[in-house]
Amino acid sequence: MMMCVDSAKKISFNRCISVGDLVIVYERHDTMKAVKVCEDAVLQNRFGVFKHSDWIGKHFGSKVFSNKGGFIYLLAPTPELWTLVLSHRTQILYIADISFVIMYLELVPGCLVFESGTGSGSLTTSLARAVAPTGHVYTFDFHEERAASAREDFERNGLSSLVTVGVRDIQGEGFPEDFCGKADSVFLDLPQPWLAIPSARKVLKQDGVVCSFSPCIEQVQRSCETLRTGFTDIRTFEVLLRTYEVREGKMESCESNETGFLRSLPCKRRQRSGVGSNGTEASNSPSVMARPSAEARGHTGYLTFARLQRFS
Repeated sequence: MMMCVDSAKKISFNRCISVGDLVIVYERHDTMKAVKVCEDAVLQNRFGVFKHSDWIGKHFGSKVFSNKGGFIYLLAPTPELWTLVLSHRTQILYIADISFVIMYLELVPGCLVFESGTGSGSLTTSLARAVAPTGHVYTFDFHEERAASAREDFERNGLSSLVTVGVRDIQGEGFPEDFCGKADSVFLDLPQPWLAIPSARKVLKQDGVVCSFSPCIEQVQRSCETLRTGFTDIRTFEVLLRTYEVREGKMESCESNETGFLRSLPCKRRQRSGVGSNGTEASNSPSVMARPSAEARGHTGYLTFARLQRFS
């Protein structure tokens, strides 16, 4: 089970791992996988052989060792980690966009959220946690097999009570009329979101918020034109995340100039000088350095938000 709702009505992983649980096996920051715990199963990787039976009874976050002395961590399958390990049936939203969406949709426990474009379920999982334990997410996908796969993932992750998956062409049919005026928020991830905006307007409560995710600016332009009818506070954002690598390394010798800033010493002076001009040591001792990651993710898409106008 991915998310456990305890007696205090809070999602919690403060329990021991048991048979049937889904755990995230962490080998290193760029190598993780989701594994279902089975009593007689084993996991083999470059660090050795790990018996599932050794995992049972341990807390999430535990460090376990293989027959060769290698180790892995057994992490709880939080939405953040699930986004990194899930099967990509479609292009997915990542953590930077997801966190932005949840904040600007103003999601809190108890909210009712409609999503069109379930895809791989990356965003849906985070939406479910945001509205738990008393809220609900209704997510729709026109592709029947894709919707069935997403439904299986949500059942496997313990989200069935928080997520309902429907097969429906929202662009052509709109959201079900039974939900008119009941949704706190609507999220659209569609090729032609402007076709679904009139239906989103019907299901939203007064002062509700709609968000549309589009990879192309032309989609944004057409959506904004449609949002001018019935919506206000229309805003579009592009979220760019820049990650840094922090590690220990050796810095070049340096000295302070007249402005007080450090600059590298010329090569010949570096060889015969042990200290800088202001007494700054020019050593090659290890230091902690930070630099931008070479694999930083660039443009993913545009997020357009709008609020349904309140009518007195």
